[in-house]
Amino acid sequence: MEKDLKKALYQINCLMSDIDAAYHQAAVKSGVSDSTSFIFYMLYVNDGCCLLNDIYKLSGISKQTINSAVRKLEGENIIYLENLNGKAKRVCATENGKPHIREVTERLYRAEVNTFSEWTMQEINGFIKTLEKYNTLFRKQIENL
Repeated sequence: MEKDLKKALYQINCLMSDIDAAYHQAAVKSGVSDSTSFIFYMLYVNDGCCLLNDIYKLSGISKQTINSAVRKLEGENIIYLENLNGKAKRVCATENGKPHIREVTERLYRAEVNTFSEWTMQEINGFIKTLEKYNTLFRKQIENL
């Protein structure tokens, strides 16, 4: 059992790394960094605005790297930060930035849609449920390290 599990974990981790590499390749092909690609993606799927904290939490990229990308994009008039109550900030696309964000992100989004178009909704929902279960249980294990 242990040997089989070790092999399965290796396969899972290789596949997850390969998926990360595909997203990196998409960013490179679009001429942006991974952090910029993720910020653009979050803005694209959230109609042009999202919480900065959500970008931190969901990207897996360091706050420092995200902050550097945000400052650069602000300087290029692609995004702006909006202060909310307390420390919370929202990242929003500028009118100037919206076409650029759409141009960079839409091809990646279409690639994802085209990939999942080969699946049934039952397969997609099963995949989501499995990933959610893995994420929940794995995070509990990491907390106990």
